[in-house]
Amino acid sequence: MTKQSTLNRVLKKVLFLICAAPLAVIAQEWPSKPITFVVPFPAGGGTDAFARPLAAQLTKQLGKQIIIDNRGGAGGTLGASIAAKAAPDGYTFFMGAAHHAIAPAMYPNLDYDIEKSFIPVAMVATPPQVIVVNPKNVQVKDLKEFIALLKKNPGKFNYASAGNGSSHHLAGEQFKMLTKTFITHIPYRGAGPAMQDLIAGQVDIEFDGLGSSAAQIKNGSIVALAVASQKRAPGFPNVPTAAEAGLVGYEVSTWYGLFAPKGTPQPIVDKMTAEVQKAINTPELKTIWTNNGSDTPNLTGEAFAKFINGDIKRWAAVAKASGAKLD
Repeated sequence: MTKQSTLNRVLKKVLFLICAAPLAVIAQEWPSKPITFVVPFPAGGGTDAFARPLAAQLTKQLGKQIIIDNRGGAGGTLGASIAAKAAPDGYTFFMGAAHHAIAPAMYPNLDYDIEKSFIPVAMVATPPQVIVVNPKNVQVKDLKEFIALLKKNPGKFNYASAGNGSSHHLAGEQFKMLTKTFITHIPYRGAGPAMQDLIAGQVDIEFDGLGSSAAQIKNGSIVALAVASQKRAPGFPNVPTAAEAGLVGYEVSTWYGLFAPKGTPQPIVDKMTAEVQKAINTPELKTIWTNNGSDTPNLTGEAFAKFINGDIKRWAAVAKASGAKLD
């Protein structure tokens, strides 16, 4: 080995240490002030059901307040746009959802890209979609009876969603396609407002993420007919899967995950990833997750990014096949 090559190796090592030192300091000093989680739906929805307990637990772990900033509208894309433009300094994160894998197929002029504008931190929760009805408006015993009622009364009933292009919307359109039924879509600004009107009887049906329906199912305000997953949901052993109830092929999972704006220092992203994994595996959050019908996921970083890429392709195919459109 020549003296020159040895010198080059030494210089590269020195440069690496010089560059790495400030990053290490950043990670050690972070956080030094409150952190904001942008939640792209109004309070009371499925995203909130997981974001708020997570924020409370992370506040304990990090010693700094996690502030929830609800920014609803346009099927979750308004809040995503706001978060994408936030300073990448480690003090703004974004609570994304399955809706954001659907959005590219429904909103052709988005001013952000869920894959390019953000760094995936960690998947937070994975509750299935659930078919729920107002028991006064839709008086059925099970899913089979429900489908028969819809077929006898095309256009009579409506379903609420968290907004155009949301997973609720696409789940409803996929259901209609599989069952050859017609139900009118009523988009809301989030799952919270949609659920309020379902309980009040202003709408009849919702294809909801189980997280925002869980409490209302348990108190009897609404009735769950089936979950759109391969197995029954944690905490809801008496609610059959769609396949068990007679609708084979209807599987619609939802997910919630934490993202950082692109450019956020990697040491901060790594530290938040570790803290999120620690938080969702605490007994307190595991209990809340089970009560909301979710398993505790273990998907972070690049693996989470690959999952999102696959989900975007899957939902694009569903949107095309169902003919779903913005109302």
